[in-house]
Order: sequence, then structure tokens, then C-alpha cells
Amino acid sequence: MSNKGPAYGLSREVQQKIDSKYDQELEERLVEWIMTGFQLWLKDGTVLCELMNSLNGNTAIKIKNTAMAFKQMEQISLFLRAAENYGITKTDMFQTVDLFEGKDLAAVQRTLMALGCLAVTKEDGNYKGDPSWFHRKAQENRRDFSDEQLQGGKMSLVFKWAPTGALPRPG
Repeated sequence: MSNKGPAYGLSREVQQKIDSKYDQELEERLVEWIMTGFQLWLKDGTVLCELMNSLNGNTAIKIKNTAMAFKQMEQISLFLRAAENYGITKTDMFQTVDLFEGKDLAAVQRTLMALGCLAVTKEDGNYKGDPSWFHRKAQENRRDFSDEQLQGGKMSLVFKWAPTGALPRPG
């Protein structure tokens, strides 16, 4: 969307006419339809398990196509366990009922986004798709300092933050 200022005159009238045709109720129905489709597509857990198997480069999760609800929920749980082993943090994980019962599909989206970000970051060749879809997670940048460097850093902080008159400030 472009960044335009307020419309005046004929431009404003045209924009108001366009805006008046927007149907908020239709938007709500379309969102529900799309989200329900999203839930139904993932609900049995097979797509999620196939995804984890592809990211792990193996078939660690045995996938069973079944109509039994408890087996489908078990497959979702297997996906969640595999995702945690892959590196997804507990705080980024959805609960099985969030997907199976459609309680919190936004949590499902957040988990899948976190999984995509982690997969792109790993660069192990198992991620298939456009790497620009996800941002890379920050990598650890560990630094090792000698005791002498640490002590020097502490002393410079003492001199910089000492109250006026308490310690001499180096020139």
C-alpha cells in the first residue's frame, strides 16, 4: 500500500465509494473459511510429520493415515516432540488441542514460523523452499577473553562510573 496523505475533492469521493463497498462480514467469513481449511489440512498430523521427516533428513516419525481422533492427536504430539528435539523452544510450541480442536490456530502458525526460521538457519541442506520466506535466527557469537582483558574492562568501568571526587579519572 502506498503512503498517501488524505484525499480531497474528487479523489476523496472516489475513495469513499471504494471503501463503502468493502464488506466486513464477508472478510470475517473468508478468514474463517481459510483458517478452517488450514486446520483441516493439518489436523490429522500427517503433513506435519512429513515436514519434520524432511527437515530431519530421515523417516524418524512413522506416519499413519487414520480417521481415529486419538491417533491423529498422537501424530500431532509426535510432531511437537520432534520439533522440540529439532530446536524449537517450548514457548514457541502450540498445544495439540490448539490444532486438533482449532482453539488457537495463531499458535500453530507461530510454531511453523519458528520451525521455518530454524530450518533456514541450520543450512544442513534439508530445507526445501525459498529461504527468503523466513528470517534467520541469530547465531551464537561466543567470545573468550583472558583474565587480564576482563580485569582491564572492570577497571575502566570503575574509572568511568566513579562519583566525582571519589577516584581520579584517567586523562
